[in-house]
Amino acid sequence: MTNARVYDAIVIGVGGMGSAALYQLANRGLRVLGLERFRIAHERGSSPGITRINRLAFHEGPEYVPLGRRAYELWRELEKRASGQVLHITGSVHAGVPGAVAFENTLRACREQDVPHEVLTSAELSKRFPGYALPPEMTAVVQPQGGFLTPERCVESHVAVARAYGAEVHEEERVLDWEALSGGVRVRTEAGVYEAGSLVLTAGAWAGRLVPELAQVAVPERQVMAWFEPDDPALFAPSGFPVFIVTMDGDEYYGFPEFGVPGLKLGKFDDTGVAADPDALDRTWRSDDEEMLRGVLCRCFPRAAGRLLRMAVCMFTNSPDRHFIIGTHAQWPQVSFAAGFSGHGFKFSSVIGEIMADLAERGESRHDISLFAPSRFTS
Repeated sequence: MTNARVYDAIVIGVGGMGSAALYQLANRGLRVLGLERFRIAHERGSSPGITRINRLAFHEGPEYVPLGRRAYELWRELEKRASGQVLHITGSVHAGVPGAVAFENTLRACREQDVPHEVLTSAELSKRFPGYALPPEMTAVVQPQGGFLTPERCVESHVAVARAYGAEVHEEERVLDWEALSGGVRVRTEAGVYEAGSLVLTAGAWAGRLVPELAQVAVPERQVMAWFEPDDPALFAPSGFPVFIVTMDGDEYYGFPEFGVPGLKLGKFDDTGVAADPDALDRTWRSDDEEMLRGVLCRCFPRAAGRLLRMAVCMFTNSPDRHFIIGTHAQWPQVSFAAGFSGHGFKFSSVIGEIMADLAERGESRHDISLFAPSRFTS
């Protein structure tokens, strides 16, 4: 016999994915509780950084495009309900040497899924967007519908609307453990005990702590972002500077126009293979971090290679094949989880929320998530 408070669904982890799941569940009329160990829109996970790239065709594969289209629809729906913009259209660039795998995969996804795009030479790109000065051998796939999301505002907006629909959200309340019951779940936190018919686990870098089966397949890794001072900020304003991914020398870099804070933002998809402890992450800025990013600026965006203005450290939670991990628990179908977004998940968080609400309500989704089945790592 417990004194547990009872809900239809509980969401553990109210970041990018969890806030969207909370919103979707509340919108469907469910009595839902969100549990967040930090503050809403905190900087300790994978969702901070002021901007996140959004685009329709992805080098991860054409299978993502239908989800991307639905995500766009849901972002616009959220803007209407929250009365605030979260999606900014600047166009997007994926540049690389023709033949490079990531570049060719992006181009293939555009063609196979009929995504509007152009292919420009480096010289053509620079003429249209003077902030770009890529090496002459590079070619760019330009998607006019690309842009960026403001992640903190996305999370805050999802939570605000969910609360307006009746959701309960507990901040700074760490989950200690959970257990499956007959037809439901029980969650124990530092502050209390809660029960529900279904449980949604969207704990990001902490997923492996709550679901042991994920510990070896959803692995956190340290990532750095930096903002550099351009010599002419007008060249890097959102109106004339698309977001970008540049594939160069086997590595991938990403960046954004100046928005929110001064400077061009630049980061690297850094696959070191070194697991990070999310509770003891090295958040200090190192000289080799700056050296690595500045080298890319000098080669591709020399007019933005000024002073280092700001830095930030976040985490990617990588899966072995860099595809998402989404599904129901093999033993307890009333428990679902989403993890391993591998640095390219936030743009999908609005539709991931819809998927998680589907799984919580009926154990399956209207969307094709077969690519993300957790069983692929055990079969």
